[in-house]
Amino acid sequence: MGFRILTSAGAGIVLAPLLWLGGQSAQRVELTRNGTHVDVQIGGRPFTTYSFDPSVAKPFFFPLRSAHDAIVTRGYPMTSAIAGEDRDEPHQRAMYFAHGDINGFDFWGEAAFPAWSDHGASTFGRTVFRSLDEIRNGDDAGTLQATFDLVTPPGIIGEETQTYRFSGDERSRIIDCTFAIHATRGPLTMGDTKEGTFAVRVASGEKAVWGKRSNWVDYSGRVAGEDVGVAMFDHPQNERTPAYWHARAYGLLAANPFGLKQFTGDRRQDGRYPIPAGGSLVLRYRVLIHRGTALQADVADAYRQFAAQP
Repeated sequence: MGFRILTSAGAGIVLAPLLWLGGQSAQRVELTRNGTHVDVQIGGRPFTTYSFDPSVAKPFFFPLRSAHDAIVTRGYPMTSAIAGEDRDEPHQRAMYFAHGDINGFDFWGEAAFPAWSDHGASTFGRTVFRSLDEIRNGDDAGTLQATFDLVTPPGIIGEETQTYRFSGDERSRIIDCTFAIHATRGPLTMGDTKEGTFAVRVASGEKAVWGKRSNWVDYSGRVAGEDVGVAMFDHPQNERTPAYWHARAYGLLAANPFGLKQFTGDRRQDGRYPIPAGGSLVLRYRVLIHRGTALQADVADAYRQFAAQP
């Protein structure tokens, strides 16, 4: 499966006729909790599942589906049953939020996969479920909010809140994501590392995007007989917008506002971000799963609508 990538800066553009996909009727969203996961249906069809099992190092979504049921994310390591999938980077789950250096602890990697890390178990952190604070269905959107402890071998160093709003129509699926890191146990520092931060591992990238800055990035290609794309938007109110992108040729797409030194190659840069005791850092993103290419779906206009939200 070959993917094309397009950014707001124009990298990798392939000209195609524009097909306006607006004006579709919103579909009902239903969320159902079952133990340590929440299933999300849009228009009566399965969309995704949010997993927050404390035995796993971080919460994640798997899989992400298009409006016509094509699975656009990699299955591994959640499942090994999909033939032909890469078995690399097992800590890169289908969609997740994590950072490789918070107070020196790695929340991006996972101690369960030591072969994919260059450090020992004592420096891994875990994002551990505490509470499901909101779960709401709706005729045009559904919402979910959960709180987690940021746990390290010495103890809890902070708190994280993840909030999601799900919506969709006959052609698209949208997840609006808000992540808040709270320095509840003393100051926190987000370290300068490429290993982060809000990520989707698609079902197959482009080296020209790695470490570049862009308001949005889109992968598009053919999956299960459907021409489909996955776009990620960085909100203009985020810190250090437009985001740097940790995008890899094997299918990783991640917005990372902290890895300045590694992305620029300039050792004088310092991407660390301090959160004072009692303070919080809030980051907002949107994931859009659409039919066709980024140009056919008018992703640039969809970004403008997202960016206009307060």
